[in-house]
Amino acid sequence: MTDWPVLKRLQPFLQDKWNFESPTDIQKNTADLILDGSDLIAESPTGTGKTLAYVLPIVNQLDRDVKNVQAVILAPSRELAMQIFQVVTEWIGGTELTAASLIGGANVKKQQEKLKKKPQVIVGTPGRIHELIKAKKLKMHEVKTIVLDETDQLLVPEHTETIQSIIKTTLRDRQLLCFSATLSEPIGKQLLEWTNGEAKVVRVSRSKEELSKVEHQVLVCDQRDKVKLLQKLSRLDGMQALVFIRDIGNLSVYAEKLNFHHVDVGILHSEAKKLERSKVIEAFQSKEFPLLLATDIAARGLDIKDLPYVIHADLPDDKEAYTHRSGRTGRAGKEGKVLTLAAPPEEKKLRNMAKELGIELVEMQYTRGQLLKK
Repeated sequence: MTDWPVLKRLQPFLQDKWNFESPTDIQKNTADLILDGSDLIAESPTGTGKTLAYVLPIVNQLDRDVKNVQAVILAPSRELAMQIFQVVTEWIGGTELTAASLIGGANVKKQQEKLKKKPQVIVGTPGRIHELIKAKKLKMHEVKTIVLDETDQLLVPEHTETIQSIIKTTLRDRQLLCFSATLSEPIGKQLLEWTNGEAKVVRVSRSKEELSKVEHQVLVCDQRDKVKLLQKLSRLDGMQALVFIRDIGNLSVYAEKLNFHHVDVGILHSEAKKLERSKVIEAFQSKEFPLLLATDIAARGLDIKDLPYVIHADLPDDKEAYTHRSGRTGRAGKEGKVLTLAAPPEEKKLRNMAKELGIELVEMQYTRGQLLKK
């Protein structure tokens, strides 16, 4: 067991489950604050262990004798909610503690049945949780902690009122924990207002060592050649890439053209049903096809183990989107490559983004069946 002092504050069953050499920076910097009951606003890059940073202290503080919801974890997407739920169930395994997932798109009656079993932890998407609160199926009076995971994604204008309504259904002394890979100044100010200015703010940046393990590449090409390049890249030995495309319309065009050239691809976007999305992610993880085409819905929370490549087929809108998309590879200090296919008009914008993020772009070319440095 590591000599991390916080472990001594945790219940024995959590100490027994801990099998990591050492905690990550975000875990080290937030655990005591959460255990002490502080409200928290935390920013840390993707793949740095944010989920476990709040799950461990929350599970530690659950009262197994209280058969009511004590912690609510909100996530912006169904995929992220289910991944968080899996982490929670792993850490409460072997105890009398229970958890339930409440996500949009799933059968609401089945979820109401889950609530009758009095789970102590709820993980879900805001719309469905708000709906169940309004229907008086989910009672929030015993909730001690609310977590906003990927806070900046949750607090987009169309969702802010829903989030605030959920928070208002809890008692004033509840704890609010906000975690995100990027946190804008306006959202930071809003969160401080919600916590009466008393929240602790923790910002953790990726270490130079971790940054060096992800190589950021650019391949300048004509827009009309991007599909052809993806076709060629798909046939490289060991290629497995999450390919980001601007919107569903573009994604359909890319998928149709790649299929025409006999390239097996999966597609992931907001209009796909929950079961379809789960199946395509599972198939991609099993390496049944080399390219998974996705809109930005996949940029948050999607955790594909040891993913070697992220490809930006369409340039992201801004540096935050670049960060979240790129964060699907090189997670938890692993190696990875991020390749942007940039049409000449896009190159300047990409280089400006890279400069702001402190990223060195490596120029690449596809020649003689290989992707090589220029």
